[in-house]
Amino acid sequence: MVLSRFLPKNPEFIQMFVKSAKNAHETAIALSDLMDNYVDVENKVRKIRDLEHIGDNITHDLTNALTTTFVTPFDRDDIMMLASRLDDLVDSIEEAARRMWLYRMPSPTPEAQRLAKIIAGQTLALAESMHMLIDARHSETLRDVVKKVTSLEDDGDQILDEVLAKLYDGVQDIKGVISSIRWGELYQYLEDATDRAQDVAYTIEGILLKNA
Repeated sequence: MVLSRFLPKNPEFIQMFVKSAKNAHETAIALSDLMDNYVDVENKVRKIRDLEHIGDNITHDLTNALTTTFVTPFDRDDIMMLASRLDDLVDSIEEAARRMWLYRMPSPTPEAQRLAKIIAGQTLALAESMHMLIDARHSETLRDVVKKVTSLEDDGDQILDEVLAKLYDGVQDIKGVISSIRWGELYQYLEDATDRAQDVAYTIEGILLKNA
């Protein structure tokens, strides 16, 4: 059954979800730029923090719209879940960037750059498809997006396993231990962001299943 046949469309929600997903992608692109062009770090991290605040405002707007709207395009709990998952995604990206600055990391590793690119790929897929959520005719396309985001998350898991396995190789002093601990945390924050993107994808999948 086509979702639009039995639920009135409310473009306000979809437009806000599109805006939220695009903001998540902009945040991921800013993170990838930080990793690939590691200069002016404080200002780049501040930009990412500003984008995180924009995401908070969008989530706030979604919550307000939910409390003042009688008819919603899909289940209210799912609206809140999707808004929360998108917010968590941006928060995790911002936290990874913030740690790079707080820890005064000398330069990103190739693995950190790869993880940032994975997050950017996930958020791009979500941002490009979020407008389709209102129309069940796009269900198969959205399921392909879920598969793509999940596959990229698997790539992130593999990178994390690889770096953790060799994180303390050759470490012989306290300074090296501290550096390894910090990188371990950073890799985990980056991989957490890939998990949060997958959470968004799974929430979309759940909405599709409920309205199939």
